[in-house]
Amino acid sequence: MNGGVEMRFFGSSLRDLYRERSGKRKRESSYDRTGGNRDFYKIYPGDRCEIFNVTGSGCITHIWMTMAPLEEVDESFLHRKIVIRMYWDGETIPSVEAPIGDFFGMGHGITKNYWSAPLAMSPEDGRSLNCFFPMPYATNARIEIESEAEHPIKFYFYIDYEEYEGEVDSQLRFHAQWRRELTKGIDDNISNALYQFGGKNTTGENNYVILEAEGRGHYVGCNLNIHNLRFTHEWNWYGEGDDMIFIDGEAWPPTLHGTGMEDYFNTAWCPQQEQNTPYHGIILGGGPNWSGKITAYRYHIQDPIMFNQSIKVTIEHGHNNHRSDDYSSTAYWYQTLPHKTYQPIASVEKRMPLPDTLPFNREDFEKCFNY
Repeated sequence: MNGGVEMRFFGSSLRDLYRERSGKRKRESSYDRTGGNRDFYKIYPGDRCEIFNVTGSGCITHIWMTMAPLEEVDESFLHRKIVIRMYWDGETIPSVEAPIGDFFGMGHGITKNYWSAPLAMSPEDGRSLNCFFPMPYATNARIEIESEAEHPIKFYFYIDYEEYEGEVDSQLRFHAQWRRELTKGIDDNISNALYQFGGKNTTGENNYVILEAEGRGHYVGCNLNIHNLRFTHEWNWYGEGDDMIFIDGEAWPPTLHGTGMEDYFNTAWCPQQEQNTPYHGIILGGGPNWSGKITAYRYHIQDPIMFNQSIKVTIEHGHNNHRSDDYSSTAYWYQTLPHKTYQPIASVEKRMPLPDTLPFNREDFEKCFNY
């Protein structure tokens, strides 16, 4: 009981739908306040637009968003140019900060129809963005959109939430963070067998880091985007690296040590076939000889990874970190506040995808983007 009100917090399975629930169902949207049909917000280049700000106790249950240039102009990689941020309980440093396309499950600045249990991109052409991660808050929730597009955009949204009279039943808050790295491997002027399989990684120190967090909570998954930057006619599989998840400061080998990138994402045998399931999938499978751009996801909905002090989620970029590719990822987790202070999201220039055409001069790109 809480102030005479019994709070009932249930999940959303079919089995629980008949149970009586507490709270009020509410929504904030971009509907035209004049009663007309201009059901969008205009967001101009450089604007940071607050689209949601509520006080009290509650939980966001669903987010739908879509956007397009205000006029009929070409705006390439728009979904890497728009940033979404979320703040809980009066915090000034966001718990969520990511390019909007990456937050909704796919990188490379593009959209594509796919579905999973917590995230989906729906027709037309994946431009309907949906999120079903529950996002509780005790006193306040705030969401803002920043545009670094070249042209004004029209931005549509629904944010569906529940308002409670009593306290939420957890101290953990939803978090999401985007990262990108042009990984630094070794010179591949050796045999392909040594490049792909040689050497031993007994520390995990140079792995690509998907998430590094401090506090108490649980990691609930990620999407990972890879642009294969190696130009070769030899066997060019990019995903031989093991996943290594270090919990509460443990040393190598961590308790959660995997056997390969495709294995962590619940696939097998160097896959390229695109498939979507509730908790894992391949949205973008790459081109011939595993060339080009790839997107995969793994969501720990049935098997969250708990931590009491810290967590570091990593994966090798090729066996023994031999490969030099373009990696980006969005990690999702729940934890206590305050969270660790992170470096602000990279500038829009550093978020842009690299050209699809290979080979190219890597040094020129590193100078351009200051990597």
